[in-house]
Amino acid sequence: MQLPTEDRYLLTRSELLDRLAVLLGGRAAEALVYGEVSTGAQNDLQRAADIARRMVKEYGMSERLGTVAYESERRPLFLPTGNGVGNLGGKEYSEETAREIDQEIKRIVDESEGRVHQLLTRERDRLSVVAARLLEKEVLDCDKLRTLLGTREALPPGASHG
Repeated sequence: MQLPTEDRYLLTRSELLDRLAVLLGGRAAEALVYGEVSTGAQNDLQRAADIARRMVKEYGMSERLGTVAYESERRPLFLPTGNGVGNLGGKEYSEETAREIDQEIKRIVDESEGRVHQLLTRERDRLSVVAARLLEKEVLDCDKLRTLLGTREALPPGASHG
């Protein structure tokens, strides 16, 4: 679970990639431990795809497609725009670009999943300890998780424990 320590309006590319990793972590852990995945990560997958899509289409954070925003400002369908015509919500790029956007979104998610899989494989012992404790307690707050993992990093001021 990611803690909303403050209202954030600006996120860096690396912060977004870290959020993707967190969202994909549960599914990657299932695959590693059980050799298959369940339906439990559905919402996490939707949220991960949304972040990757925004990175590519809105934030210009695609290495392949460059610093271009492919998502125009959304306006109500029947209200006039500056030229007196409503925005019909159609895309303003070619089918080839749409295909490249889809491929780039998939690449970002796949690379994030690979990164998480490598991390969990490397930290398999710690993963097992956390999984066992979660089976016992169902929920771990931040301090208990840090104690369990032997991490002594202090929480940022005002951060909630959850």
